[in-house]
Amino acid sequence: MCGIAGIFSFGEAPIEQEELKRMCSAIAHRGPDDEGFYLNGRVGLGMRRLSIIDLATGHQPVRNEDGSVWVVFNGEIYNFMDLRRDLERRGHAFYTSTDTEVIAHLYEEYGARCVEPMRGMFTFAIWDARRETLLLGRDRLGVKPLYYAESGGRLLFASELKSLLELPDIERRLDPRALSEFLTSQYTPPDQSILTGVKKLEPGHILMAAPGSKPIVQRYWDVRFEPDIGRSEAYFVEKLRELLTESVRLRLVSDVPLGAFLSGGIDSSSVVATMARLVPSPVKTFSIGFKEDRYNELHHARAVAKRFGTEHHELILEPDVLSVIDSIIWHLDEPLGDASCIPTYMVSKLASEHVKVVLSGDGGDELFAGYDKYIIEANDRCFYVPPPVRQALRLAARLMPVGMKGRNFVYHYSLTGGDRYLDSIALFPEDDKKSMLQPDILKMIGFTAREWEHEALRRAGRDWLSGAQYIDMKGYLPLDILTKVDRMSMAHSIEAREPLLDHKLVEFAATIPAKFRLRRRMTKYIFKQAMRGILPDAIIDRPKQGFGVPLEHWFRGRLSSFVRDLLLSKRSRERGIFNPHHIEKLLSIHDGGRRRDTELWLLISFELWCRTFLDVSAAKPASTNICEPIRITA
Repeated sequence: MCGIAGIFSFGEAPIEQEELKRMCSAIAHRGPDDEGFYLNGRVGLGMRRLSIIDLATGHQPVRNEDGSVWVVFNGEIYNFMDLRRDLERRGHAFYTSTDTEVIAHLYEEYGARCVEPMRGMFTFAIWDARRETLLLGRDRLGVKPLYYAESGGRLLFASELKSLLELPDIERRLDPRALSEFLTSQYTPPDQSILTGVKKLEPGHILMAAPGSKPIVQRYWDVRFEPDIGRSEAYFVEKLRELLTESVRLRLVSDVPLGAFLSGGIDSSSVVATMARLVPSPVKTFSIGFKEDRYNELHHARAVAKRFGTEHHELILEPDVLSVIDSIIWHLDEPLGDASCIPTYMVSKLASEHVKVVLSGDGGDELFAGYDKYIIEANDRCFYVPPPVRQALRLAARLMPVGMKGRNFVYHYSLTGGDRYLDSIALFPEDDKKSMLQPDILKMIGFTAREWEHEALRRAGRDWLSGAQYIDMKGYLPLDILTKVDRMSMAHSIEAREPLLDHKLVEFAATIPAKFRLRRRMTKYIFKQAMRGILPDAIIDRPKQGFGVPLEHWFRGRLSSFVRDLLLSKRSRERGIFNPHHIEKLLSIHDGGRRRDTELWLLISFELWCRTFLDVSAAKPASTNICEPIRITA
C-alpha cells in the first residue's frame, strides 16, 4: 500500500522536485518504508511506499524496458502473477517482482484499456513519455482514493487532499454544494471534495491529460443489476461460496503478516471463516467493544474467534477515546458524519501492533441487501397514499416547526417513489437545512445537492431494490465506508483488503434476483443461506447491529460540555455558516431525551475539520497517540 502524488504541466508551467517532496511528506503515513520520485519536463511523479509485496525490488516509480513509460501505484493487483505470465509470453521483460510493473507493461499492450484486466484495489498514474500524456485510474468500487485539481496551467493529483494543500495553488475555500451534500448524506459528492476546485476521480473511472487540452474523464466500469431469473437458489449459494473462497485466497498473497477485522457480524465472520480454512496457522483477529451493552458486539466476535481458533485481540473504548479526535479529523481529509471512524481508527491501531495487512467484511450489505432501510422501503411500498392526501401532508409538514415530534414522519409520507427513499436516507432534509443555515450560505447552495442520486436511480436495474443498492454502491460505500477504512487504516500504516468487493463477486451479486436478496423481512437472504453450516446459526440469524458508537450516552454525560462549547463557540458562530439558534435547539432536543447524536457528530466533525484545514495549515496534530483505552485480550 502506498500514497501517490504528482503534477502535470499542460504548457510551460514549471515543476519543482521540492513540490513533490512536500506533497509526499504529507502522506508519509501511507508509506513509511520508502519514497521515490520521477521528474521529466512537464511531469513529476512521487510516491510513499508501504512494503507488502516484493520487499526487496519493489521501489517506485517503476518503468518499462526502455524508460518510456513510468508508473506510481497505490493498492494491490491480486491477479498480477497471471497477468505477468501472459505479458511475458507476449515478449515483455520484467526487472522486479512487484505488481506495479505489470501496470507499465499492460499500458504498453493495451493503452488506456490497461485497467480492464486488473483485479484489485488501486489508484495509479502512468506517464507516457513518447506521447507526453498522463493516465490516472481508480479501482472499480473506490477502495483507494484519488483527488485532483487544475490550477495555473497544471494538473495536480494525490491520494489525499492534504497532499494537494501543500501547494499554494489550492485555495482553502469551502464549496457550498459539497456542504449541502454533506449535511444531507454525511459525506461529500462522488466527484467533488469539500474544497472548491478540488475533485475526486470517481470509482471505475480514468482521467487522461495531454498538453494543450482539457483533461478527459471516462467511465470504464459500472455494476449492472441484471437478475438471472432462470437459476435456482442452490446455484447462487454454491457460486457465492466459490467466489468468496477465490476472493479471500487472492487477498492472502503477502510478504508480511496479515490478520482480519472481526465484528461478529456475518460479513467479517464469513471472511475469517474462509481465511481459517485457507491458512495453516491461526488467523489474527481484532475487535472493538464498548461498556454500553447495546453497542457491544464483543461476545459475538469472541464466539466466532473461538469457533475458528483465531488469535484474538480486543479493545474496550470509553469517552476518553475522543482525545484522538484531532488526529482522526486530520487523517480523514474531509468532514465525515459517520462516528464509526472512531472505533475504526482504534481497531486499526490495535491491528498495527501485530500485522501490516488486514482483511475486512466491508461491502456485504451493499451487495446482498443487508440494511434494515431496505425492509422499511419494502413496507412503504405496500400501501398507496393518494395525491390529495400527500399534498395535505406536505402542507402540514411545512406548518410544523423544525424539531417537532412527528414532523419528519408526516413529510416522509407526503413523498413517493425515489423521492421518498432519498428522504429516508437524508440526515437533514431540505427544509431543515433552510432553518439551520445562514441566509448567505443558502443563496450559494441553491439546493441542487442530490442530482447524482436521482441519476443513480435512473441508471439502476429493473426493480426498486436494485436502485437502492446501486445508490449505496455509488455513495455510502465509497464515500463513507471505504473512505473511513482507508484513512483510518493508513493512519497506522496498515493495508485493509475487502474480499467482498472483488469486482467478479460484485458482478455476480448483481445477477441475484431480488427475491433471493431480500426475502420477506430477511435481509441478505442468499448470503445467509451460503453461510449455513459454515458459521454458527446464532451469528447468521442475529439482528443486524451495525458499527455504532454510544454517542447518545457520551454526549449527555462526560462529553456534554465539550459538545456545547464547541458548537456554540465564538469561533464557530463567526464562520457565519450555521444558525446558532438551530444548533441550540438540536442540543436541547438531545438533552431532553430524543436522540440527535448523529446530527451533533456531523456538526462536530465539520467544525473540527474547519479548524484543522480552513483556519490553520494542515500540519499533523500533536494528539495522535494521546489515547490509551482499556485493553482486554481474549
